[in-house]
Amino acid sequence: MTIHMPLRQFRPPAIRFHDNWMRAAMVLTGAWAALLVLFHRDTADLATIYWTNTTFGHCLFVAPVVGWLVWQRRRELALVRPEGWWPGLVLVLGGGLCWLIGDAAGVALFRHLGLVVMLQGAAIGVLGANVARALLFPLCYMFFLVPFGEFFEPPLQQLTIGMVMPLLHLFGVPASVDGVLITTSNGYFEVAEACSGAKFLIAMIAYGVLVANVCYRSWRRRIAFMALALVVPVIANGLRAFGTIYVAWWTSVEQATGMDHIVYGWFFFAFVMGTVLAIGWRWFDRDPDGPWFDPAALQAQVPGRIDAQIAAIMAVLIAGLFFGWAGAIAARATPLGAAMELPQIAGWQRQGPTSEWSPNFPEADRFLQARYVDRAGRAVDVAVALYAGQAEGKELVGFGIGAIRENDRWVRVADIAPVADGHAIRMVDPERVERQTVSWYRVGGTLTGSDNRVKIETLKTKLLGRDETASAVLISAEQGRNGDAGAVIQDFLQALGPVEALADELAGAR
Repeated sequence: MTIHMPLRQFRPPAIRFHDNWMRAAMVLTGAWAALLVLFHRDTADLATIYWTNTTFGHCLFVAPVVGWLVWQRRRELALVRPEGWWPGLVLVLGGGLCWLIGDAAGVALFRHLGLVVMLQGAAIGVLGANVARALLFPLCYMFFLVPFGEFFEPPLQQLTIGMVMPLLHLFGVPASVDGVLITTSNGYFEVAEACSGAKFLIAMIAYGVLVANVCYRSWRRRIAFMALALVVPVIANGLRAFGTIYVAWWTSVEQATGMDHIVYGWFFFAFVMGTVLAIGWRWFDRDPDGPWFDPAALQAQVPGRIDAQIAAIMAVLIAGLFFGWAGAIAARATPLGAAMELPQIAGWQRQGPTSEWSPNFPEADRFLQARYVDRAGRAVDVAVALYAGQAEGKELVGFGIGAIRENDRWVRVADIAPVADGHAIRMVDPERVERQTVSWYRVGGTLTGSDNRVKIETLKTKLLGRDETASAVLISAEQGRNGDAGAVIQDFLQALGPVEALADELAGAR
């Protein structure tokens, strides 16, 4: 017996959204557009980072992924009523404060995080608590719009070296390590930040979190998959670094490093992602056609309701208050005092700057550099950078700012023991000339060698209305030219006197 049924009975029913959805979606779009325009500098900064910085290239896919996650929930979401909820604006307030701290301290991470949190808060304020619960994961996944994770680089550098050296010795490659430099019989290799695997690990965290939510329901399986997503790329990166050095030992450095960049850039990341997914495949426990949440559980009336349009306006106004506060802070900076030269130092003859080494402070209001030579011919290079105030793109510390610039011929080998509270490093150039360089920073009456302390003191000076003058003092000496570089620097410091006195004098302390 044959039964004929109309084709329409096999089609899924059309999705009918609650009447409030169209208005709520338009209001939220307007609020987000207003926030992105208000903080256009940070919006453009994020876009530039996504497009040009390979470490954060994966962020380009986060917004489309968030949209896809919302689309996956559309059937259940249609049954939840959106309505304004004023407690969501507290998140906007917190995001604005985070942004202000980042702007005042010159910490881009906090500014970017603050902007994303304000966007999340506006969404919760306009759509309400029930919708926010329904979209909890997509909203939280927006945190991956924030470029973060560079702090992984130093420990991953050491971890990579710790894996590579035993493997080289196991395979009979004569190698030695000095800081981040691995030397073999036919060359030396820098385990640089880019070789640490940090960019790979950061992308794998975003990828792992997505797969753990989409493919698993059990928290135990989610945690196990995340552990796999973190461990496998670290091990794989160590094997990649070993393979590069091993191939270079058999062939040439040029061949090995060229192959490494091609393989790593185009194939390695995709291969490891596929491997991790294949390992976790058999334990997937989420029904692809199953509901993402129960709409019936999200129908309760929640206290704190407010009109969605009012919530959007308040979100933009709250954000605008912090934007205006930052503008008032920026307007307080005052010019430096009269220009001065580096002082004469007893027992040391001041000469002009040399081309052997020069630090990078591209936006300093004033930059001074000279070489000092004592009677024994020992030489130190002194550089001082002076700032009337710091702002976005004009920071005292940051990536590529300081003793070593981005893509410099000088390479940091290792940090060494602090010198008079200054941050000391060893560095070498391609000819294996070694230097020791010590950096001090003077902000808000505090002398420190810590980048983090600089950010804290900068924040304090701006929020408390103090003198925003800041300066950097760097002293560098070549190892072995006329003895130990550390001893030469110590002797020069003894003749110079307090570093803070030099910084204050040159800045015309007020």
